[in-house]
Amino acid sequence: MTATPAKRVEFEDPHVHAGPAEAETMRVRTLTGFWRWALIVMTALTIFLCINQQFGLRFFVGFTPLNTEYFYLLILFMLPFTFLIFPGSEKAPLDRVPWYDVALFVATAASAIHLMFYIRKAAELGWEFGGAPWQLIWSGGAMWAVLMEALRRTGGWSLLLSVFPFTVYPLFAEWRGLGPLRGNQSTFEQATAYHVLSTESLLGIPIQAFADTVIGFLVFGTALMMTGAGKFFINLSFALCGTFRGGAAQVCIFASGMLGMMSGSIVSNVLTAGTMTIPVMKKTGFRASYAGAIEACASTGAVLAPPVMGATAFVIAQFLNVSYAEVAVAAIIPALLYYVGLFMQVDAYAARHGLKGLPREELPSVWETVKEGWYYVFVIVLLVVMLLHFKRESHAPFYATALLLVLNQLFSKDRKWSGKTVLQFLEVNGRTFVELVGILAGCGLLIGAFSMTGVISSLANDLLLIAGSNTLLLLIMCAITSLVLGLGLTTTACYIFLAILVGPALEKMGLNKMAVHMFIFYWGMLSSITPPVAIASFAAAGIAGAPAMKTGWESMWVGSIIYFIPFFFVFNEALVLQGPSPWVPAILLTAAAALGTLCICGGIQGYQVGAGDLRRCGPLEWPVRVALVVGGLLFATPGDEAIGMTDMQVKGLGLAILLPAFLLAFWRARVASAATSRA
Repeated sequence: MTATPAKRVEFEDPHVHAGPAEAETMRVRTLTGFWRWALIVMTALTIFLCINQQFGLRFFVGFTPLNTEYFYLLILFMLPFTFLIFPGSEKAPLDRVPWYDVALFVATAASAIHLMFYIRKAAELGWEFGGAPWQLIWSGGAMWAVLMEALRRTGGWSLLLSVFPFTVYPLFAEWRGLGPLRGNQSTFEQATAYHVLSTESLLGIPIQAFADTVIGFLVFGTALMMTGAGKFFINLSFALCGTFRGGAAQVCIFASGMLGMMSGSIVSNVLTAGTMTIPVMKKTGFRASYAGAIEACASTGAVLAPPVMGATAFVIAQFLNVSYAEVAVAAIIPALLYYVGLFMQVDAYAARHGLKGLPREELPSVWETVKEGWYYVFVIVLLVVMLLHFKRESHAPFYATALLLVLNQLFSKDRKWSGKTVLQFLEVNGRTFVELVGILAGCGLLIGAFSMTGVISSLANDLLLIAGSNTLLLLIMCAITSLVLGLGLTTTACYIFLAILVGPALEKMGLNKMAVHMFIFYWGMLSSITPPVAIASFAAAGIAGAPAMKTGWESMWVGSIIYFIPFFFVFNEALVLQGPSPWVPAILLTAAAALGTLCICGGIQGYQVGAGDLRRCGPLEWPVRVALVVGGLLFATPGDEAIGMTDMQVKGLGLAILLPAFLLAFWRARVASAATSRA
């Protein structure tokens, strides 16, 4: 075989979790010597501790720790490493650990140990509500301080400046200038005790999600990639989609979607799949910025597509007090619509620009690819069955990981694990755990602050008053706020912030809880493809050799359907499979949304399936394209009281706009074809 894209399909993937999960582009320090071994040992203890707690092993000696003790052990094992892995400034050395980071490491560990030893007694005596001894207050104050520094190092100054004022807000909650945020004020001792001893703050929803489910899924995702799943998924994508029109881009979407379903990390997905797909897209005719945009948008689905999704999905489950499986099921149709929209966009772009697929002889065989990696599919099926049928989300990833490793050792030709691989596996997981603990523990204090002051209900009423009880206006306000906050915060932090502040108001409007939280989640993560941040787009631009901002704007254009999907499902909860007997309406609504999306994509790209290239419409091209986008959007949107029309009325209006535009485009295509035939 010649040196064609098929040769490049033989892809040895970098480990997708080789860096932190949410801040892959930050400066990080690679630990060596004693500190590396300490991280490996603490990571192994963290995984064992999680298994012990989830499977009720009682350490094999009959001792069962309280959940709060378990949470503090996880904090003890992982949080101190934040100061070793994430340098404190741009000038901090990367080749060694400075003394002040060691001091922060020791202070964090000492505070965690002290609080852990007293947390059982604190629960018995209710110290989180007052009466805690001064020693615990000092330890709690130190923990509060190091948490804020950990938050700065893992999430950046924007995250710290967004969270820190709210963590100290209970100390000033009765100030008149706070307006709707006025609440019950606490002393420093009361606030500190509540933050570090209650299950509503540091030990609240984010850390609970990490301890209960996130650890297992991160372990599974890392094991999957380190056994060669990246190579398998990309080769399978080339085998299945390579011959399609615009085949390299369709491969990109398919491969990034499958990888993302397992990794749950957007930028890692870009850096893994993009190194393979972007060069092939450029070689087959896609301009560099557009190739980068396609990869960025395809990888953004990593946090949207079940079964693994991202850490935020597990936090949603904790917020709603439902199983993670229910969140994963709710995400199925929105993720499907998103990827269908991407496929349609790329297909229309390829058709308009005459881009062909890859020759079959240059692509890997479907049978050979499946024969080499069949056990990945088997393991994923096991994971899904355990999640959806047996409802064992805390156990499922560990069983799936164990089966994967056994099958890999038995059937893999070149990916069998050695002792060195196990150490690398633990180190990679440890770095991811450390970052997530730093972000999640710090954001937990945000929840605790609002719980302490009791302003959530009054704030929801104030938001309803501002919106005039107009659901659509409140949704638009929420969407804009989510997008703006998402530009400065991680997806998880942005979701937590808005789930506290805006979620209750939307729920009071009568909207479905799951749909509301998914709406907030979707809009919060859009910053990954939306300039000026657009971290996924910038990572893809680096691989493509394209201007970063141009790739960001192209990403918005390619992934534009994702800005509409949240409104689709918040207007009708059947699209997140909620409500009585949701399957039949969900199928009908999904079909309508897919058809509307087809027209939206046709209008955006200037090529409508069934009608052809819209340039044939001459001076009417842009009016036709606008009509297709508007009509498609109306047809795809479920009717609701919020927009003042029933479903039939909205779809009727959409058809009234779509049909003339489509018929005009179809007629112009026939005229152009006849003229070509006569010539």
